[in-house]
Amino acid sequence: MALAVIQVQRVRVPDSNHHTWLVIGSDYFPIEPIRGYLRYLENLEKSPNTIKSYAGHLKQFWDFLESCHLDWKDVTLNHLAEFIHWLRWPKQGVLSIQSQQASRTERTINAILSAVHSFYEFQQRLGAVEIELFHHQFRLEQKYKPFLHHISKEKAVQRKLLKLKEPKRFVGCLKSEEVRQVVDACNRVRDKFLVCLLYETGLRIGEALGLRHEDIYSTGENEIHIVPRVNNFNKARAKSAEERVVHITKELMQLYADYLINEYPEDVDCDYVFINIWEGECGVPMTYSAVDSLFRRLRRKTGLVVRPHLLRHTHATELVRAGWDIAYVQRRLGHAHIQTTINTYIHLNNDDLKKAYQDYLSQRGTHALE
Repeated sequence: MALAVIQVQRVRVPDSNHHTWLVIGSDYFPIEPIRGYLRYLENLEKSPNTIKSYAGHLKQFWDFLESCHLDWKDVTLNHLAEFIHWLRWPKQGVLSIQSQQASRTERTINAILSAVHSFYEFQQRLGAVEIELFHHQFRLEQKYKPFLHHISKEKAVQRKLLKLKEPKRFVGCLKSEEVRQVVDACNRVRDKFLVCLLYETGLRIGEALGLRHEDIYSTGENEIHIVPRVNNFNKARAKSAEERVVHITKELMQLYADYLINEYPEDVDCDYVFINIWEGECGVPMTYSAVDSLFRRLRRKTGLVVRPHLLRHTHATELVRAGWDIAYVQRRLGHAHIQTTINTYIHLNNDDLKKAYQDYLSQRGTHALE
């Protein structure tokens, strides 16, 4: 007998322009534990994309529970280990999986596990469950004893029990001639300005779509202020909650001026930088879907697999290869932790290593062999 389908449903909050996400169970009613958790994330002003992702991850977990006839309160560590196997090989009745390709990558599985862990941590704080499934606590034995260590309480260290090792991979970046090819493929100044902005600043697409004209400073210094806002009309969100300043070139500022003079409608009363002009309702701020449509057209015209985040990755990689201090790169990109910048954007290929070795030889000179 086939199981009823569990679905993730986007719903509109009554008497508002706000939308949220629900996970609908096999009984066609919202799954209340998940509903309460997603509402908790909304109250913390988490990004709508984050809430959507967590809803999807928890939907996968509930699919697993239904297939195993498990109650979410009765889950054990062994069940979670089986869940990992289920995520990799969801199809039942396969005699051998040696020649099969896993359905999900290690990174995707870890993201799903992180959502499930956060859900159970929330339920544990509410008193709905009492068990700790995801962490093992232990105390580090250190030879070095700090001053007054005998009167201070040592904090227990937590280690995740369920986390797959993710293979490091370079998602790629564009060459300078490829960036020029993408820019030339744009038919409008607005689209060229958006592509150049993402490439020359490393902004996230949510940060770009949330830009206001007041955020762009051209008097004295050419700079853009990234201001986190949670009430953008187009639902755009800046991932970081901290405001930062990104310096830009005069050429990019000139492109912004050309966009305002030649294409930005004079009769539109809107403070957003990127708005609909030729498609959709004129004067309305551009949405994520409008940007997706633009980049699909650019991919068809250029043959390049270009996306907004790839331009951010290209900008950061160029800064690292140019010798920028990693702390400066972290600040420019808006990362909360420097390790994120290191893990994501430091990629050394053979050409990088060859150049570094040649620089080392030129600095060392030949006296060491004399």
